[in-house]
Amino acid sequence: MSLHNIAVIGAGTMGNGIAQVCATSGLPVTLLDISDAALERGMATIRKNLERQVNKQVITEDEAASALHRIHCTTDYASLNDADWVIEAATENLELKLRLLKQIAEHVSADCVIASNTSSLSITQLAASVANPERFIGLHFFNPVPMMGLIEVIRGLQTSDLTHFQALEMAARLNKTAITAGNRPGFVVNRILVPMINEAILVFQEGLASAQDIDDGMRLGCNQPIGPLALADLIGLDTLLAIMQAFHEGFNDSKYRPAPLLKEMVAAGYLGRKTGRGFHTYN
Repeated sequence: MSLHNIAVIGAGTMGNGIAQVCATSGLPVTLLDISDAALERGMATIRKNLERQVNKQVITEDEAASALHRIHCTTDYASLNDADWVIEAATENLELKLRLLKQIAEHVSADCVIASNTSSLSITQLAASVANPERFIGLHFFNPVPMMGLIEVIRGLQTSDLTHFQALEMAARLNKTAITAGNRPGFVVNRILVPMINEAILVFQEGLASAQDIDDGMRLGCNQPIGPLALADLIGLDTLLAIMQAFHEGFNDSKYRPAPLLKEMVAAGYLGRKTGRGFHTYN
């Protein structure tokens, strides 16, 4: 499989993490976003993460410098002309992703693999927005990307066996473990995880226990590394709400109704760690 140029669309939390992992795996990366400011924020995060890895002796200073050298930042979609792979990593919003995928398809070659990093949206629907949809696939990276060892590979109805095989090769090249999932809302991990978090929010909403007690109970009673409400804050309550709404709409099943408190907290702007306040508070 040709891997001379990987393009990542979006320099936010997921995009800069994917770009970092590609670069530290020896792959040249084009990181594209709408503004130089967004790109600089993304690169600042990458530099900070690499510095942390150097301090922990995970990588050397030379390896960190080489990884940074492999990342080229741009706001110009014409730079995608020579890409072998494009990984779209925009916010979990269907209209936005469809618009970006249309722009991507206008600039890449016919045999360029196009992937979307999505946690809940239909790969079949996204694939239908590009020419040659058999080369489209879902790659669900987990946050924080440099630390999490899993990639969910999601086949749409149109995805070819060749594209699926190439995606598995890509995951191996990034030193990630891949699992293959069908195209259903939430795929595998979030289909199980997010309703569990939603239930924890309902327990808190009903006053059965404090947020800390709920998290301690699941950590110490179920051997989870982080409690469900702390995990909600880490993921982002807006992201969780979007996933639960996608489940509710996709399955048309009342068991996937988002907790009213989750909706209210998002409306208040209490989104978790990124805003400093969620079910817990953060400096």
